[in-house]
Amino acid sequence: MSDQQPLAADEVLDVVDEHDRVVGRAPRGEVYAKGLIHRCVFVQARDARGRIFVHRRTDRKLVFPSRYDMFVGGVLGTGESYAEAALREAEEELGVSGLPAPTPLFRFLYEGPGGRWWSAVYEVRCELPVAPQEEEVAWWDFLAEEELRSRLDAWEWVPDGLAAYARLREHRRTG
Repeated sequence: MSDQQPLAADEVLDVVDEHDRVVGRAPRGEVYAKGLIHRCVFVQARDARGRIFVHRRTDRKLVFPSRYDMFVGGVLGTGESYAEAALREAEEELGVSGLPAPTPLFRFLYEGPGGRWWSAVYEVRCELPVAPQEEEVAWWDFLAEEELRSRLDAWEWVPDGLAAYARLREHRRTG
């Protein structure tokens, strides 16, 4: 057994159907190449002042390189639950340990640039000092909601994050 991490394209993911039921497994590269539906989590992280963690992805990312995102998150590994992935991804991308369990908000089937995936949206308060992963995050800051909204048309955002953000704003309006 090797102690090396698999390359992102070799990581095996659950493949799901339009109802979020597991129908098979495939390497991430194949899932993306064939447009197979898989699972993903989006976690909106806020600091103690309520500002939102915003970052620009590195140019080495497999999907949407060098784009901005207002969520941390990623794909679920084989057999991983949304809740497990939300906490794992938030801690990994923020570079912290000991976060409270992120709060689940809603799920939706994203269909747009990059493919289709079931998306679970969470939120978490991060009052710990963050040290984002350099291999994942090229730039980051905590922005007030108004500042984030003012940059929506100015920056190039990940399209799935924009879809999740629009749904989150609607979710908060309709409560």
